[in-house]
Amino acid sequence: MFNTLREDIRTVFDKDPAARSMPEVIFCYPGLHAVWFHRLAHFLWRHKLRFPARFISHISRFLTGIEIHPGAKIGRRFFIDHGAGVVIGETAEIGDDVLMYQGAVLGGTSLKREKRHPTIGNNVVIGTGAIALGAITIGSGARIGSGSVVVRPVPPGATVVGIPGRVVEDGHAPLTNLEHGKLPDPVAEAIRLVLRKQDLFEQRLRKLENSSGVAVLENELEEMKMRVMSEFSEGDGI
Repeated sequence: MFNTLREDIRTVFDKDPAARSMPEVIFCYPGLHAVWFHRLAHFLWRHKLRFPARFISHISRFLTGIEIHPGAKIGRRFFIDHGAGVVIGETAEIGDDVLMYQGAVLGGTSLKREKRHPTIGNNVVIGTGAIALGAITIGSGARIGSGSVVVRPVPPGATVVGIPGRVVEDGHAPLTNLEHGKLPDPVAEAIRLVLRKQDLFEQRLRKLENSSGVAVLENELEEMKMRVMSEFSEGDGI
């Protein structure tokens, strides 16, 4: 038991650079408190003491702002950073070394008494406000971007962004931190591709017009196109 508590505390130091001291971590980290409350509630739940388990989880929610159903299964070195608004459903299963940010939800999509919440692999990072719904599996090493809504299984090592969630990167090296400001943007990528294609067509059209002696008309949309290209560029040109 004490080894588990020490491991939980070490996990906070490993995953949060803001952690300064042992007393600070023990008394001032609601994500850690929620995990400890859940361990007790889950023990009672497994021993069929359902009301005490739910009551402890209710107290935990009141004190930490984090709602974890006592039936959820959580692995080792799980850390909730900040934590406000996190919800983990009854049949959710979370592997080892998972990092979850504030506002993330592991929710259900069925009213039946069956497996209805996500299964999370090891070393997964779930970004701020991300939502995973249903009895889906998120593979080990996956990253779920902030604000994403995941309703389909995610392969191991993939990065998912958007609503609904789309895989935008696969097979990357395992990471422990999710850089929310540097995630790929599939919508911006699609617009950049269309603009590049249009630019090629315009270049070919100009060559045809010049070779045939046809007067080249001024493009009234050129300024607007350049502004759009600038907005969707990442500083390295389009």
